[in-house]
Amino acid sequence: MNKKFWLIMAIAFSAGLVSAIVIPSIAEADTGASKNSKDPLRGMTPVEASKGIELPVSGEDTDVAQGRYLVGLLGCASCHTDGALIGKPDPSKTLAGSSIGIAYSNPMMNNYPGAVYPPNLTPDKETGLGEWTQEEIVTLLRSGKTRHGRQTMAIMPWTSYAQLSAGDAQAIASYLLSLDPVKNQVPKQVMPGTPAKTPLVHVGLYRSR
Repeated sequence: MNKKFWLIMAIAFSAGLVSAIVIPSIAEADTGASKNSKDPLRGMTPVEASKGIELPVSGEDTDVAQGRYLVGLLGCASCHTDGALIGKPDPSKTLAGSSIGIAYSNPMMNNYPGAVYPPNLTPDKETGLGEWTQEEIVTLLRSGKTRHGRQTMAIMPWTSYAQLSAGDAQAIASYLLSLDPVKNQVPKQVMPGTPAKTPLVHVGLYRSR
């Protein structure tokens, strides 16, 4: 799928404009996701991502306050807070990553879709951004490249975030690094064809036949 598809999907999802489908368990996903099934949605439950999650206040610094405003505006917590993808956010893990995965291949065609897990954005040194510099976070926002040079998928809509001004990107980085660290290791990426050990949310756009 092209970048335009993922950009539209990610922006709509983070803004809470579309509903998602959650695959509640591996077994149910297997019985419901086969392309030969009469009901490809069997075993899946409609959910709506949480919106308007309250973000931590972490100081009076102007850049930090602006960063908090922008993080709220971009809806980062709707994906990066555990449980938020299925409408049940855990306040103790706001911005600390999600154990619910986001499928990036079609679960109606693949028994086991590939999935990524929104990472921990708090400055925990082991599981979050604690080892990242402000400049590395800015690079991720504006180019989609991690501190190790890996290109991230446009599930995180970096192709849109690339339009952020340098000052706004710096403010977001300042805010994230000012947060209290929360230790929360999210699951590793699941490749297509590999059973996931956690529920997955699928958000997609399809045309009629």
